[in-house]
Amino acid sequence: MGRLIYEKDGHIATITFNRPEAKNAMDPQTIVDLVESLEDFDKDDNLRAAIITGAGDVYCSGADLAMLIPLLTGVRKPESEADKKLLGDPNFIGKVALKGLDIYKPLIAAVNGDCIAGGMEMLQGLDIRIASEKARFAIQEVKWSIVPGGGSTVRLPKQIPFCLAMEILLTGNMITAEEAYRIGLINKVVPHDKVMETAREYAQVISENGPLAVRYIKQSVINSIRVSQDEAFAKETELSYKALASEDAREGPRAFKEKRKPVYKGK
Repeated sequence: MGRLIYEKDGHIATITFNRPEAKNAMDPQTIVDLVESLEDFDKDDNLRAAIITGAGDVYCSGADLAMLIPLLTGVRKPESEADKKLLGDPNFIGKVALKGLDIYKPLIAAVNGDCIAGGMEMLQGLDIRIASEKARFAIQEVKWSIVPGGGSTVRLPKQIPFCLAMEILLTGNMITAEEAYRIGLINKVVPHDKVMETAREYAQVISENGPLAVRYIKQSVINSIRVSQDEAFAKETELSYKALASEDAREGPRAFKEKRKPVYKGK
């Protein structure tokens, strides 16, 4: 198998970092594979939710310090097509953390172990976050004199209290899953062997909801973060009426009235 495993099962996709021998660190090829998988998920109308996890007992330890960082600093010359692709597009790496890559379908993290640096930057771009009791979290770039470029200096202070975000960013220290839950970074802490099962339960519930409504809700939330309140309200209204004009919006109430499970088509 490759550095990344991308699987589809019904309406749910699963993306798995598959470099356990390297603590699931992201080298150039992993980054290219991940972005291409995310883009395919976004375009596939049959898919309604995606779960991102890691092989072994690590979620993702961030950038491969031996392969990726030397390439970006110029210490290592490009050797592969993936190397050239990353150097040819300065915005490409940011897409891993959903920075410059807007996906309005739900993305669920199944954090099965340490979630560090770029792994945690990506986490902040995901919608629902389930963590093993063994998981730990950190943004450790500062320890290597690197500024986290995957959105953490922008997102983290908006997702958790400012002083706690600054502590995480400036110290690079680890926090436990329980602490991450306490400060609101993740949704739930579960036994280690229940992480994927719980993530799958969330994905299943979401995939049974109206796909257009789910998409428009997420789009409205993301848009509201970026613009003024008045602009956000206007966009919310636009998306709300767009959803009401769909076949699914007629199917939902009809199924409720007929006391049956709705059959959504994403139209």
